[in-house]
Parts: sequence; structure tokens; C-alpha cells
Amino acid sequence: MPVRRVVLIVIAALVLVAGVELAMGRQLLGPDGRFGWWEGNIWSGEQSQRFADPYSLTHIEHGLLYYAVLWLVARRASSSSRFLGAIALEAGGEILENSPIIIDRYRAVTISLGYVGDSVLNSLSDVLMMAIGFWFAATRGVATSVGLVVGTEAGMALLFRDNLLLNIVMLIHPVAALRTWQMAAAPR
Repeated sequence: MPVRRVVLIVIAALVLVAGVELAMGRQLLGPDGRFGWWEGNIWSGEQSQRFADPYSLTHIEHGLLYYAVLWLVARRASSSSRFLGAIALEAGGEILENSPIIIDRYRAVTISLGYVGDSVLNSLSDVLMMAIGFWFAATRGVATSVGLVVGTEAGMALLFRDNLLLNIVMLIHPVAALRTWQMAAAPR
């Protein structure tokens, strides 16, 4: 598939995510209406409102994992088709993640007690972060990609007491002891 066509499809996916999220009431730049490149405090009300935050790393992991899964299940498909499949998965995931049912679930069972959902800017950035992860996996190979996932998960667990795996566990089957351990890092 020509690169131009891939780029146009990615842009269309980003426009779709933005349009759906705006229609759902998501704010373009967050409740304060300010643009920002980075918010490093996971306990801040600015979390998931800026272009990037620590959870952007988990979206890079999505790209690494989508690459692996799509390579396994759609090996005969072109790399650009698998990439667009990953874009579709991430775009759909962002829309779902910012739906009231998931926002309420985050508040109820994870450490994201005051989570208000992502700004549209942050959601679009998350899709781009996934694309970076996909590209990394496609160009760096299995060992380096696995090392990046393991390192990211360990680093986030040490620094934030949260990561992709813990987030999934807490959303699907919350563990009280795990939440207690995570909340012990919360500012008082």
C-alpha cells in the first residue's frame, strides 16, 4: 500500500477519534483549556490532559504488543495493513477508554480516583505513541522489543506503582492488596 494512502488513513482515524470524543463531551485540551507537552505527576488533575504523561509509555507498549499479535494472526497481510489494523485497535480503544462506563470503572477500582478521561489531545497522542511502539517493534526485533516492554513495566512499577499489566489486572479483576500497595504512594 502506498505510504501516502497509509498516512491519509491514519489522519482519518485521528479525525474520527477526535470527532467521536468531542461528541462525547471530551475537552480538546482538558478542563482548563491549556496546552501542555508533559504532565509527570500521575496523581495530578492534569494527568491525561496534556500531550504526554507516564501512561504514554503504556501506549508505546500497545504498539509493541499489537505488532506481535498482528504478526502472529495476520502474517500474510502486508506490514502496512497490520499497521493500519493496529491504528484501528488503538483508535477504538481510545474511544472506549473515554466512555463513561470505563471512566467510572477506573474511578471505582483503580488508583485513578479522580480520573476524568483523556483530553482529545492526549487521546490523539496515545494513538501516535502506539504507532511509535509498532514502528519500534517492526524495526528493532523481538529481543529489543521484549526488553523495552519488560523495562517499561518494571520502571513504571518502581516509579509509579502502576503500569500496563497492573492497570489491566485492576480493571478486570481488582485485587484489594494491590490497590492498597498502589495507594500507599499517593500524596497525602
